[in-house]
Amino acid sequence: MGKKLFIENKYNSFKKTILVDGDKSISIRTLLLGSQAYGNTLIENILLSEDILSSINCLKKLGVKISLNNNKCSIHGKGLNGFKFKKNIILNAGNSGTFARLVLGLLVKSPYYIKLIGDRSLSKRDFARVILPLQKIGATFKVNNKKTLPLQIIGSTFVNPIRYFEKRGSAQCKSTIMLAALNSPGQTVIKAKKSRDHTENIFKHLGIPIIVKKSKYYDEIKIKGQKDIKSFKYEVPSDPSSCAFFVVLTLLSKNCNLKIQNVNVNNSRIGYIKILNKMGAKIKIKNVRTKYGEKQADLYVKSQPTLKKITCPPNLSSNLIDEFLIIFLAAAKASGVSSFSNLGELNKKESPRLKLGSKLLNQLGIKTKLTKDSIKIFGNPTIGLKKTINVKNYYKDHRIFMTSVIAAFTFGGKWKIDDIDSYKSSFPSFLNIVKKLGFKFKIV
Repeated sequence: MGKKLFIENKYNSFKKTILVDGDKSISIRTLLLGSQAYGNTLIENILLSEDILSSINCLKKLGVKISLNNNKCSIHGKGLNGFKFKKNIILNAGNSGTFARLVLGLLVKSPYYIKLIGDRSLSKRDFARVILPLQKIGATFKVNNKKTLPLQIIGSTFVNPIRYFEKRGSAQCKSTIMLAALNSPGQTVIKAKKSRDHTENIFKHLGIPIIVKKSKYYDEIKIKGQKDIKSFKYEVPSDPSSCAFFVVLTLLSKNCNLKIQNVNVNNSRIGYIKILNKMGAKIKIKNVRTKYGEKQADLYVKSQPTLKKITCPPNLSSNLIDEFLIIFLAAAKASGVSSFSNLGELNKKESPRLKLGSKLLNQLGIKTKLTKDSIKIFGNPTIGLKKTINVKNYYKDHRIFMTSVIAAFTFGGKWKIDDIDSYKSSFPSFLNIVKKLGFKFKIV
């Protein structure tokens, strides 16, 4: 049996300043681009989660020299397509969908088949979205009918520049094509539905030839490949998705003030702040500065005793996909019925999150109406639990675990939460910060 977390008490007042772990999306992208740069790259404040450690181990198998000293990561790259390809390489991405999908874009010149595997959760996720464009670029795949892991990829001596229409709002799909384009002669053009744009920002920062034309719903991205990348230094800001848990904990507790320092406030990552402020929160973004093409700032949050219902704008959904579970908690304590739509992608994450999020709310006594891609949440501002809540069978999804912990401290009751090690895949200091804020729990 795995470890369980027991929570039986609430602590409702704190005034604290915290620093959250480095941004996972940026940590993985800087690792991948550092592996393609020529010379010694230094990444500071890199996230030291299981996902990142899996990514580093995979790059080492591809011949990249990488060393870690606390949260500083040194990468000795040999330039574009500088991997040391061998026969029978197996890359284990663990739970990291971002690394697994993105690294395929850098394998499009491999002369041998490379096998990509992942854990049980990752092996259920869709890879068709990256396989199709990479086939157009020149890669060949051996994969099952469901287009899931494990798969094998072999590259081509000639990498085609392509035009591709990315309709899902998948930053991973877009980024995979962009990374493949680095090895392509000529110009690759991607019309992409709006999604997080960290890859574009890092490309610009590194001087990679890229032109981005933005419109309301889509971006047009043009990349000229086969340009050398110089080694670089990058300090990773705090992950806004990880911050969301403590933002909502503060909002739903009493007499609390929280400052979170040095947060990535890229506009494609703060949709949850916009939604919570529409619900009556007063989250402030201060000390905004731009570094490496990314906006960083400090977040200021206060308790908010009354939150309003929300009809979430569907166009924000792709920017909120990692934060919806924690937003559902805010909606559960809001007055009125909140509606969220265009959420089909939520069931394609580490678990069927939309279904499990609804199930968790139902356990709390919150009524929901669920479809395959939408949910209505009937809020109860006076909710105060006295019963025992058991959270189990949730595919070891880190975000469901952390959402359950926040629910336990804000809604009351006695909680038993399974598989506590799940949070280490994305946010290894989560429980340490919980302790710093004065909350108590037991691990058995």
